[in-house]
Amino acid sequence: MFSGKKKLDRAYKQAKVIAFDNTSKFILFSDCHRGDNSFADDFSNNRNIYYHALKHYYVKDFNYAELGDGDELWENTSFNAILNAHKNVYMLMKQFHKKKRLHMIWGNHDMVYRNPEYVKKNLSTFFDPKVGKEVELFKDLTYNEAIVLKHKDTNQEVFLTHGHQADWWNYTFWKWSRFMVRVLWKPLNVMGIADPTSPAKNYTELIKVERRTKNWITANNNLITIVGHTHRPRFPEPCDVAFFNDGSCVHPRSITGIEIENGAISLIKWQIATKEDGTLQIVRVLLEGPRRLVDYKG
Repeated sequence: MFSGKKKLDRAYKQAKVIAFDNTSKFILFSDCHRGDNSFADDFSNNRNIYYHALKHYYVKDFNYAELGDGDELWENTSFNAILNAHKNVYMLMKQFHKKKRLHMIWGNHDMVYRNPEYVKKNLSTFFDPKVGKEVELFKDLTYNEAIVLKHKDTNQEVFLTHGHQADWWNYTFWKWSRFMVRVLWKPLNVMGIADPTSPAKNYTELIKVERRTKNWITANNNLITIVGHTHRPRFPEPCDVAFFNDGSCVHPRSITGIEIENGAISLIKWQIATKEDGTLQIVRVLLEGPRRLVDYKG
C-alpha cells in the first residue's frame, strides 16, 4: 500500500535548513497556480488581493516561503506567458529575492523546478521590451523539495513542504497527470468540470492524503509540518497532531496563508471587504492563533 512515508522521509532528510528565532517573520503561501490570465487561470481572480498582501509582508520585513504550485505549469507550457500575465507580482517577488527573503519549494504543478538547470534557464532573466534586452529576474534562485526552519534557541523544527509526497498519483505519475490536465481537464475546467484526480477537488482523495501525512508526523515525534496541495486550511490545537495546511491563493474571493512571528503561528485570510460608504478594501482576517510554537511538543 502506498503511504508516502519514504518520500516524506527523503524530503525531510534532504531539506534546506534555515535558522530562525523569535524575531524572525515568515509568511507562507502555496497553491497560487499563477497562470496566463486566460479563463482557466484561477489565480487571476485573486491577483490584486495576493499582490496587496505580499506588498504588506514585504514592507513589514517578512520572509516569503512559497510551498509549491506557485506557477501553473501543467496547464501552461511557457513561464513567459505567466510572467507577462502577472508581471507586477514577479517584480515584487524579485524584491524579496534581492533581500534574500524568498524561499521557494516546488510542488506537483511546478515539479519541473526540481531541475536546477530548468530554473536557471527559465527564471534567471526575462526579455524586457522597454529596453530591448534580457534583464535579471531571479538570479541564482534555488527551488527545494522541503525546508526545515530550525529555532536557534530551542532547536525546535518546523517542516515545510508541498505535501504531494503523500499523493501517489500526483507525485509518482505527475507527468501523466500533467498530460491529462493539458489535453482534457483544462478545457473542461473552463466549463466548470473539476479534475477528479486532484485532492483539492476530490474529497475522498483529500482525506487519504491528509491521513498519510498525519501518520508520518506522528511517527516523527509530532514534528510541526506545514503543507499545501489539498487547498484545505488546517490549524491544529497543541494537543493534536501538528499538521498544518496554509490553504491556497485560489479560494473564491480570498487567499489564505500561515504567519510565523514572535515565536508563534497563525492562520490568516486576506479578502475584499466593503466599507460603510460602499468603497472596497483588502483586509487581513485572523482565522486561528496566534499559538506559540513551543506549545506543540513531540
